[in-house]
Amino acid sequence: MTQKRNIVVKIGSALLANQQLLTPRYGFLQRLLEDIAQLRAEGTNVILCSSGSVALGLRIIGETPESAGVSDKQAAAACGMPLLLNAYKQVGHEFGFEIAQVLLTLGDFEDHRRFLNTRNTVHRLLQSNVVPIVNENDTITTEEIRVGDNDRLAAKVAQMVGADDFVILTGVDGLYDRNPDDPEAQFVPEVEDVSLYMDATKGKSTLGTGGMETKLLAANMAQEAGVTTWIAQGEADHPVSSVLAQTRRSTKILPHPNPLSGWDSWIANRLQMAGSLVISDTTASGLGGDRPIRRGDVISMTGDFSRGDVLHIYDSKGIERARGLSDFTSEELRVLTSNPDTQAEQLLGYRTKGEVIRSANLVMLENRHLLWDAPEEISSAQ
Repeated sequence: MTQKRNIVVKIGSALLANQQLLTPRYGFLQRLLEDIAQLRAEGTNVILCSSGSVALGLRIIGETPESAGVSDKQAAAACGMPLLLNAYKQVGHEFGFEIAQVLLTLGDFEDHRRFLNTRNTVHRLLQSNVVPIVNENDTITTEEIRVGDNDRLAAKVAQMVGADDFVILTGVDGLYDRNPDDPEAQFVPEVEDVSLYMDATKGKSTLGTGGMETKLLAANMAQEAGVTTWIAQGEADHPVSSVLAQTRRSTKILPHPNPLSGWDSWIANRLQMAGSLVISDTTASGLGGDRPIRRGDVISMTGDFSRGDVLHIYDSKGIERARGLSDFTSEELRVLTSNPDTQAEQLLGYRTKGEVIRSANLVMLENRHLLWDAPEEISSAQ
């Protein structure tokens, strides 16, 4: 598998579901899977990250995108997923390949062991020449435990499999420097720093859960893992290969020339915040190298987290400086920081150095990362 080119393709709901009838768009699927068949024949691995199950199920439960609540969307996902997979399977058989469904939740990305197990499953499918179709398990996920949008889910999959390219097929032909409805808007063919365009990306589609903003967030995740991202209109005869060949208009988002390791990329690129720490400015200035974060460095904390969760690290001004793997639960850390003069072993009942985050599990955030705003508890205390 390592000798093959790996491509992750994310397909938006509006391409897969007719907006009025909420039925599968077989014409688009025909063009997409014919193109994928050709890429596979050329020795390329393709992983699909597909939206569409909620949209296709809404008609069955008698709801519309505007009227559906959370439980409606969960029920719609349960009804729509068989329709979506059946459509993929029918068209896929025309081109001689098998598909497999991989349903994921937030925990499959945020827990490192589950992350590796999922990666092994996807790799095994590719070794068997099966096309994995990945989606969030919308039937069981709630707001607190869901990824939230398939753009970032697909970016995590691209990171997971070590993809070369990440193609986001959507309803527009790429990124503009402002709202495309503005007559002064200029198309952006290539991007190095996505942060320059975040203010121009607000809004979302009727059927989807995210607009251009989530696509740039996803692209930033891919950049960190050394993956080239492409954002393009999906309505084309060869929707994927024409983008990769640059024979039609799209926005190319360049990978970072010095990508993070797999471990550091997993730590740095989060989907949700488990918890956060505020550390002293002196500590923040000295981070890096072999310097861990110790309990005496912590000024305050937020969140209820477990050992092994990734924490976001802020300085006293609320600027995010690093992310790292906690060696303690939030309850243990509260005990440690509330009793700074008592030995950690006496407080916790086991021997420990008192390092909250070891240096090997700490990733410094550079200008190439999109930083997270500090939680309200931190911001209000400034």
